[in-house]
Amino acid sequence: MPLTKTVSFKAVLQKGNRVQVPKLIRWQFKLEPQQVLKVEVKPGGPFGNEETFYAKMNRDGRITIPKLTLELLTNEDEESLVGSIFKMELEPVEGAS
Repeated sequence: MPLTKTVSFKAVLQKGNRVQVPKLIRWQFKLEPQQVLKVEVKPGGPFGNEETFYAKMNRDGRITIPKLTLELLTNEDEESLVGSIFKMELEPVEGAS
């Protein structure tokens, strides 16, 4: 059974622009790697904007954030966001397979 409602969690940006979807969420909602998800990313700090993109989860439970999305989330004084905390929201895409 694929994801049917919006799920949110916090994640650390890993090397390679990836974030790990928690195992509990993957098991609870039986997330499938072939399911298309609408992903909303918000920086963990009190400031910042949010960006939305569509993605599929890898078999290891990670989602890759596109470089353009990370560029839009990066402040001028930051070199890299690796190690930063993000609030992630996953929601199913209707009619996608």
